[in-house]
Amino acid sequence: MFRLLVNLASLWLLMNCISSYEVTNKPVTEDCLDCLCETMSGCNSSAICVNGACGIFRITWGYWVQAGELTLPNDTALSNDAFTNCVNEPYCAANTVQNFMHKHGQDCNNDEVIDCLDYGALHKLGNLKCRDELPYIFQKVFQRCLKAKQRLAEETITKLIEQSST
Repeated sequence: MFRLLVNLASLWLLMNCISSYEVTNKPVTEDCLDCLCETMSGCNSSAICVNGACGIFRITWGYWVQAGELTLPNDTALSNDAFTNCVNEPYCAANTVQNFMHKHGQDCNNDEVIDCLDYGALHKLGNLKCRDELPYIFQKVFQRCLKAKQRLAEETITKLIEQSST
């Protein structure tokens, strides 16, 4: 019986310590991730933490935990550096954002759609306060970025249509 408990405990530890780097549910578009990055840090990829918020998305330890404690392949969630290693690496940080939004996605602005505007509010304010008012500068930079992405997409579509008709 003791041997069985030891084996079960070992299996549980192994399953909970395996590096999790890839995520399958990705509700946030690349454009939205780009705008979150631009708004939060100017996409400054220096491994830096400001007031406990780290990486290009300025992710906090609590956010990382709620997102499932993703780690780099050579780390485990039990490592002292797992949090900072992941959120300072852009791909792991983006997957952390994806997991957080998949878990907490909600209609923060009451427009009956869950989209990038909601993800911006969730990211900045958290899942319990995403209906609160966004800081003015965050909202201005985030919306400017989203509008630029939309214009670029529309221009690309127009060019493709023009090319296909010639």
